[in-house]
Amino acid sequence: METLIVSGGEIDLAFLQNYLAKHQNQVIIAVDKGLEALHQLNILPHHIVGDLDSTDCSILKFYQNHPQITVHQYRPEKDFTDTDIALNLAISLQSSKITILGALGKRFDHALANIHILTNALNAGISCEILDPHNRIYLKNKDFILKKSKLYGRYISFIPLTSSVKHLSLTGFRYPLEDYELSIGKSLGVSNEVVENVANVTFLDGILIVVESKDCA
Repeated sequence: METLIVSGGEIDLAFLQNYLAKHQNQVIIAVDKGLEALHQLNILPHHIVGDLDSTDCSILKFYQNHPQITVHQYRPEKDFTDTDIALNLAISLQSSKITILGALGKRFDHALANIHILTNALNAGISCEILDPHNRIYLKNKDFILKKSKLYGRYISFIPLTSSVKHLSLTGFRYPLEDYELSIGKSLGVSNEVVENVANVTFLDGILIVVESKDCA
């Protein structure tokens, strides 16, 4: 079972609509203001999560009275962000894959926190990614391969989430690496490109933030 979380950051409605058309039969979790984007597309979520202080009252009332929707409402004064709560709900539902839309935007603090909370899914062994029209962001804590034909965009960046990622090697890339320690404060991993059909990423310790990006020009 795959789960889509629609959070309250910036959401491109055309992108959301296109995503929903290609990924049907998912469990949908609306996070606070993300509910308004779903409402504009006439989409019913299965769950609504958050303190709901940013959502239009008339829209919220419509969904709160719907028998097929479970509302998880919290006080604004809480120890976790709404997206964090939604992600943990998706994990508890035993999702096989979790995709988060609306996790990025003008609030950089929320965007940064949303990348960090991906560790919850990583520790649970669940594939989880943040998507917007230009980026796919996910975490890796072990070796993996990348197929050029499946990449989200031309560019791929590797940024350490932990203090360092040790013995990092990249093969099949425009800028290969061999047995390198990528530590916080180094930008060496930004803006690489896959040049072979299959590229390999290997490392022995640490967690990588992986960002696949399209050229925005």
